[in-house]
Amino acid sequence: MPQEAIYSSKLKTGHVFTEEETNTLISNIRENNFVFVHDFLDRYHPADLADLVKTLPDEIQIKLFSHKSADLNPEVVLGLSDNLQKEILEQLSPDAISNIVKELESDDAFQIIENVPEESRNQILINLPQKDQNFFRLGLQYPRDSAARIMQREFVAVDVNWTVGQTIDYLRDATDLPEQFFEIFIIDQDQKPLGTISSSRVLRTDRNIKMKDIVNENKILVQADLDKEKVGNIFSQYNLISAGVIDKDQKLVGVITGDDIVNVIKEEAVEDALRLGGVGSEEDITDNPITTSKKRFLWLFINLLTAVLASWVIGIFDLTIQKVVALAILMPIVASQGGNAATQTLAVTIQLIASQQLTFKNVAKIINREIVTGLLNGIVFAFITGLFVYFWFGDIRISAIIGVAMIINLTAAGLAGIGIPVFMHKIKIDPAVSAGVFITTVTDCCGYASFLGIARMFL
Repeated sequence: MPQEAIYSSKLKTGHVFTEEETNTLISNIRENNFVFVHDFLDRYHPADLADLVKTLPDEIQIKLFSHKSADLNPEVVLGLSDNLQKEILEQLSPDAISNIVKELESDDAFQIIENVPEESRNQILINLPQKDQNFFRLGLQYPRDSAARIMQREFVAVDVNWTVGQTIDYLRDATDLPEQFFEIFIIDQDQKPLGTISSSRVLRTDRNIKMKDIVNENKILVQADLDKEKVGNIFSQYNLISAGVIDKDQKLVGVITGDDIVNVIKEEAVEDALRLGGVGSEEDITDNPITTSKKRFLWLFINLLTAVLASWVIGIFDLTIQKVVALAILMPIVASQGGNAATQTLAVTIQLIASQQLTFKNVAKIINREIVTGLLNGIVFAFITGLFVYFWFGDIRISAIIGVAMIINLTAAGLAGIGIPVFMHKIKIDPAVSAGVFITTVTDCCGYASFLGIARMFL
């Protein structure tokens, strides 16, 4: 299994396909003119071809991937979304999928294996070399989002008692090593890693020196079952370019490199952004309106229920609103400002949780900070809003009422913005998924209740 795709320097990158080019490709695929198709696609980078494939009709996508004469670069599949990958892979034969897997690095190939229907996996794995079968079967025993699913089995490891000369000769003669590597793992007779040595240091050291005499024993290792988001945090915290992966027996089973972590960070960022927006799962450009509607339905429905709750709070003060029409005009200001303040706090809290900076030791300090921040902002905006309302309606009482309500709601927003996601994280619910809806409910209800409640007492 090749370790890295080698692209021609003449390969076009960053190409945006025109409608004419796309239609020409489609017509040639339909006419089975795959000599033209191969020559046409062979000019472009796989990432750009992936963008092109997303725009093709379903039957053209399947024909393009399944026809051997097209000889489509397997890395094109990696540029597709999980949903589109699954749709295409479901239509391909096990032999066609096996051919794709054989041409990819082991960590990239794992992405394909994961998206293949379970009933087809065994048949696909049987078509692979035994060492690849063993690697994939081992990885499938671990959770989907674990380090074992993003590691690659290709790494360089040498015995602790070897000399530098033996190591260099091995690197020159071995045929199953990665095309590129930066670190060499030093292992004992039980395959347990003792440390690493950079390849550059090996080249600069006398051939007779023992590897154990120059090993760096401070190597950071990750457990195979560790969540990949936590692996990303480790890479970020210690500025790593690679990290060895060990199993429960502390044996070296793989390596994770920086490019894998870039993908993890990107996926987590997109996932959190979608969840904060109330989208339960990743949407794809190829999704039809019905599929998109299903993905957005749940949190829209929950938001409807919370909106009804806020309306019920307003209904409690209907007589007060009837007496002073200005209250109906002004009350959205308090709720909206509280919602925005809470969203700011929520975004910061999600980031702190994701980067593991929010701990049991500092959570009380951070909560206190956000409450005080909300209070200070409340005081500032109470003055600004109160002054604005006074010049608008000329009533000092309404001006004072909205000012006090602003202080109360922004303080509550600070507490809710951090308290709710921390609580959800504590009970093992992803706060990025659900915190936004509940925080909006708190700020709306608190804003309306404080503004209208104070108004009923003093007007």
